[in-house]
Amino acid sequence: MAHKQIIIIGGGVIGLGIGWQLAKAGASVTIYERGEAGRAASWAAAGMLAPLAEAHTEESVLLKLGCESLARYPQWVRELEADAEMSIGYRMEGTLIIGLEPDDTHQLRHLYTAQQDLGLDVEWLSGREAREIEPVLSPRVTAAIHCTTDYQVDNRQMVAALQRAYQACGGVLHENSAVERIVIENRIATSVQTQDGFQAADVVLLSAGCWSAQVDGLSETIRPPIRPVKGQMLALQMEEGIAINSVIRTVRARYPTSVYLVPRTDGRLIVGATSEEMGFDTRLTVGGVFELLRGAWEAVPGIYELPILETWAGLRPGSRDNAPILGETPVENLIYATGHYRNGILLTPITAYEIAKLILTGETSEIIAPFQLDRFSK
Repeated sequence: MAHKQIIIIGGGVIGLGIGWQLAKAGASVTIYERGEAGRAASWAAAGMLAPLAEAHTEESVLLKLGCESLARYPQWVRELEADAEMSIGYRMEGTLIIGLEPDDTHQLRHLYTAQQDLGLDVEWLSGREAREIEPVLSPRVTAAIHCTTDYQVDNRQMVAALQRAYQACGGVLHENSAVERIVIENRIATSVQTQDGFQAADVVLLSAGCWSAQVDGLSETIRPPIRPVKGQMLALQMEEGIAINSVIRTVRARYPTSVYLVPRTDGRLIVGATSEEMGFDTRLTVGGVFELLRGAWEAVPGIYELPILETWAGLRPGSRDNAPILGETPVENLIYATGHYRNGILLTPITAYEIAKLILTGETSEIIAPFQLDRFSK
């Protein structure tokens, strides 16, 4: 496989991660990215590694994938930081999920029961016990779930590290260079069409996030069912006396938006995120920003005094069942790694390691087998 030509469509963390692993193994890899590498959903994310906090009883297969990816993070961090010669802000302070009212506590207890039924390592705390961990929490916090193994990484640093490591291993990156069409002949992917003409490929990997369904050349039967899901976010500057160390997530029974607060080592505090079915609209709205600020202020009243550094909106790639689409397709030499929805950063290591292994050896591992495209036609 080392002498074969691999073309990757999409240069977010998924495309860059797979490309890095392939280039490192000696393969010839070219990434085509429609904008700047890693500046779409990968840049807009909060970097939470939260399979336990995001766990749902009806998504046990996805939970298993998330937990396996989290387990591979220490290896991923060591390898990536060594190859890129930079930190990616991996932090292990854990996550607190908090409730502020009786209705919230009821919802929180329901989540805790579900987590216990799944055998997850979580702990129930009183409001007082939660404030012992994070003193700036509101006195209104009545209860919390402590997910000690839900961590975080600085996704923007990870983007920079992946681009650096990929190119250091010999990977070729074309930015502002969209793939217009995947060329399929006799059910075999043979090349892609870009603004510079046709580029032959032995393997074509589609990892274009929420734009994956927009690439021409795919019949309706193999077009990945991916849609954009808008998330508005903002960053505050923490100050002395108003700082947190853990990731904090709220459960709000009466409000449309539950929020999370993610502290960064550089003093930023990421607040997110709305979840809106608005197509490719990335405009910020008064209502969206208001809900985020209200939710954050109710959890940590001291943020009222903090300066706002940045506001933005990103587009998550959601599949029909909100789980990723990974692996082979009915078209030979066409592989998908897309649709990671809210879990792109968490699932980057498992996706990169397993899709690279599939391309290099032809083997689909048991852990990604349930996420192939054919699940939608079964």
